[in-house]
Amino acid sequence: MTTVSPLRVVERSPSYWRVTFDSPPINLVTFEVFAALGDLVERMEAAEDLKVVVFDSADPDFFLAHFDMVPPKTPYTGPAWLDTASRMARSRVITIASIRGRARGVGSEFALACDMRFASRENAVLGQPEVGAGVTPGGGATERLPLLVGRGRALEIIAGADDFDADTAERYGWINRALPDAELDAHVDRVATRVASFDRRALAEAKALVNRSTLPSEADLAAGAATFRTSLTWPEARDRVGRLLRRGMQQRGELEYRLGEHIADQ
Repeated sequence: MTTVSPLRVVERSPSYWRVTFDSPPINLVTFEVFAALGDLVERMEAAEDLKVVVFDSADPDFFLAHFDMVPPKTPYTGPAWLDTASRMARSRVITIASIRGRARGVGSEFALACDMRFASRENAVLGQPEVGAGVTPGGGATERLPLLVGRGRALEIIAGADDFDADTAERYGWINRALPDAELDAHVDRVATRVASFDRRALAEAKALVNRSTLPSEADLAAGAATFRTSLTWPEARDRVGRLLRRGMQQRGELEYRLGEHIADQ
């Protein structure tokens, strides 16, 4: 049986790749996505000429919806998300998230692990809805967001569990820039092509120097992940998640389109 990968990789050139998330119906972040990202990072590290990777989505409504809250039938033994995210952040390769559609929960945390984030002004939605579902973020939001937006805004985003438009995300520092939807692809391609034209050694050393003062510690990231795993066992979390699933979470429809609004209506 052939398994279709949730990622499509197009090598524009040896120095510039595009990676497209394509995991219907709403680009949920499943363990299959984690495994595919782990494999991708291995490929990125082995590609000697690679300088920049752009991530986008085949679904204009969902960049990456959020973590799949239905427990897997068999235990997952593949690469851990935090290990993959940390390797990507510390990699010599520059990574860019081109966000069109919803990027919530670990979808937002994936974007936070990228080096740059650009988003569609009309069609991007970002959020960390975990607290509204009775759990805590576990993929880096509690560690990476405060470094970008400050303590107060990080708590507004995480404790409020609401949706944020691209203009607000830009103003907060969550993303680099909000662009008109019609200009997003061309702008990101222009940035990536420019980066890919520079010398690999200079890019890698510059990123390593910036990383020294801008990345959270591995210990803090591990603590956040451990708390998330524990929160999944809390009775109140199971109750909230169960009610959300019965109302249509993880299905294409009103609840997922406006999750920030509906997650508070329980």
